[in-house]
Amino acid sequence: MNAFNRRTARRIAAVSIVLAAVASPLAWFVAQENAEEDTVALAMEETRRLLGHSGVIDLSAPDAQASADKAAKIIAGGLFDIAEIYDGQGEKLAEALTSDGEGVEALLPRHDRPRERMASYESLVLPGGQWVLRIFVPLLSSTGGTGYFEGVRIVPEWQREQMLSDALSVALIVGLASLLCGAAIYPVVVHLSADNERKARAVLESHVAMMEALGRAIAKRDSDTGAHNYRVAWIAAGIAERMGLAGQAMQSLIAGSFLHDVGKIGIPDAILLKPGRLDDAEMAVMRTHVALGEEIVSDIGWLAGAHEVVAGHHEKWDGSGYPRRLAGEAIPLAARIFAVVDVFDALCSKRPYKDPLPLDSVLAILEEGRGAHFDPAVLDVFLPQAREVYGQLAGCDEAACRALLEERIRAHFGL
Repeated sequence: MNAFNRRTARRIAAVSIVLAAVASPLAWFVAQENAEEDTVALAMEETRRLLGHSGVIDLSAPDAQASADKAAKIIAGGLFDIAEIYDGQGEKLAEALTSDGEGVEALLPRHDRPRERMASYESLVLPGGQWVLRIFVPLLSSTGGTGYFEGVRIVPEWQREQMLSDALSVALIVGLASLLCGAAIYPVVVHLSADNERKARAVLESHVAMMEALGRAIAKRDSDTGAHNYRVAWIAAGIAERMGLAGQAMQSLIAGSFLHDVGKIGIPDAILLKPGRLDDAEMAVMRTHVALGEEIVSDIGWLAGAHEVVAGHHEKWDGSGYPRRLAGEAIPLAARIFAVVDVFDALCSKRPYKDPLPLDSVLAILEEGRGAHFDPAVLDVFLPQAREVYGQLAGCDEAACRALLEERIRAHFGL
């Protein structure tokens, strides 16, 4: 299992556990409430049947008192431990109690006369820990008068245990379902992520291939083999690793290093390929390759990160560079790194118009440019490894240089 899968598994497990921890108590509460309401509904239905549907009591009848007594006695001892019937003025007409009802009657809190025209109930826990349900059922007489029935049921221990057991079962099922849901989601997420990663990698590979093709096209136009782009990008990435760059910053540096001279595509051959020294007018034209390069990479979204190197690789630490005459840390770090690398590789390489300089001479020139052309901090990182870099690149053709860079591209682009 790779790091992503482990991280995904941990997160889904955490969410599933939290969901189970939240949903299970909620399910337990809802199940218990439903069981309580079912018990009340049964009691209300039975009460209506006895008091209304079968005509046991009529509050408007002359014998309402006797009928109320009869009804209370019938109801008490069945679903209720206390049965009381009140007339329209709230006066008690009849009361019947079981022995258990007598034991809890004094513990019941007082209440106002119910004013609702629909049945209602209260769930109460008495001081002794007994759980009771107090139910109110409106009674309508044939003349329109209104009374009500009040019934108190002491929920027996077996019923409480049954309701608790049912509620716990529902809670456990919900909790288990939450965990199973997480387990079922995990492979789906991993599959979708892997598929997305494959597609992203394919897009990234196409971007890198396009970057290489564009860089090689510029190099060929400049009478180079193209190895220069691979070398400078590889060296720059090595310096950046030692300076702590990573992620998007490193990707931008590599792309910018590889395409640093992309603007030369707009420079006339007469100037670009001139074997001798350029005059002032020609140099002014040559320097426009920076602005041209900026336009090119800025118009290609995935290359926008290359802008820092393309725009700043001819700036100098002391502010004497071009095109913006930036100085010091106003120059992006990626451009400061590349400035050292570009000069190093140019001095060490053979070109149609010059031979390579000895390494000691190259290092002396770099040191001479400390604090003027080059960032001293970048030189402090690069110079100690310069001989090793020089030896590793000596004799490398384009294919070998490409292989070196591809290793760093895979590491920093996630390929």
